This record gives sequence, structure tokens and C-alpha cells, in this order.
Amino acid sequence: MKIGIIIGSIRAGRNGEAVGKWVHDYALNRKDEGIEYELVDLKDYDLPLLGNEPSEIQGKTIKLWSEKMESFDGYVMITPEYNRGVPGAFKNALDYLQPEVHNKAVGYVAYGGLGGLSAIQNLRLINAEQELASVRTMVTFSIMTDFENMSVFKPADYHLANANQMFEQLISWSKALKTVR
Repeated sequence: MKIGIIIGSIRAGRNGEAVGKWVHDYALNRKDEGIEYELVDLKDYDLPLLGNEPSEIQGKTIKLWSEKMESFDGYVMITPEYNRGVPGAFKNALDYLQPEVHNKAVGYVAYGGLGGLSAIQNLRLINAEQELASVRTMVTFSIMTDFENMSVFKPADYHLANANQMFEQLISWSKALKTVR
């Protein structure tokens, strides 16, 4: 089984890379039997705004994004919170997906002034329309307490319990949903 860990920010100077690495390292250190974890960075996909005519290169990128996301049995979506919502580039990237993600599970990791909770709520609504099953437990990092100078990622140890529970739920749901695809 394959779980994609998706970094949903493309902003210069973003904290997403550090959070993504932390989540990926945590997942690998769990040593879950029969489960492969892959870190996917949205910044590696130059997706045009949905509705605009893509260039030939962008058309190939859309196909690569779609194929990459289809290859997973479940996801961990990592998002910052911008203006009480999910970043526009991440929303745009998700809008390219429908059947690729149907009947799969998703867990959430967010960061922001209030732990990214509003962004997670946005993603729950978006993902429900995509027929993704959101697990209950999420990991939320405060930009004020889990980042030194709001830029150097130093998460508190208490996040490990939520990360563990999120992965337990994600693995269970991903296995169960694989039977209906």
C-alpha cells in the first residue's frame, strides 16, 4: 500500500518543506509493514489555473500530477493556513483531481496562527466532494509555538501522539477502502 504525503504550499520561504520532512520521517520511522510512504511536493508541478488553456508542457504536468495522485491508496495533506483557508495553488491542484482520489482516505497536518484549523476545515469540504474519507485525528502546528521566529520548525513532542493516531486511522481506512475500489 502507498501513502502520499503532500506538501500543499508553493510559496517562497515556506515552512511546508520542514513540516513535510518531519511528517515523512515520522511515517518512515513507524516501520509499518507493507506500507510505502512518498513525499510529494506540489512545488514540483507547474499547474496552470484550472480553466485556462494549458501549454503543452503544462498539459504533461497535469497528466503527471494526476498519475502521481492516482498511484496512492491514501494521503496526508500538509497545508498552511492563508487567510483562514487553504492556499490557492493547493485548491487549484486538487480541482484537477476527481476519479484519481475516489474512495481513498486522507489525514491532515496543518500549520498557522491557530494551528491551521480553518485550512483543514476547507480541505474536509473539498475532499468530501472528491469522495475522500477524512480521518478524525489531525496534527496542527502553531506558527507561534512550534516555529522559532515563525520560520524554524521545532515541534513540541506532544504532537507525536496525534501523529501516531492519525496514521493509525489513515492506515486502517486506506486498507478498508482499497476493498471497494
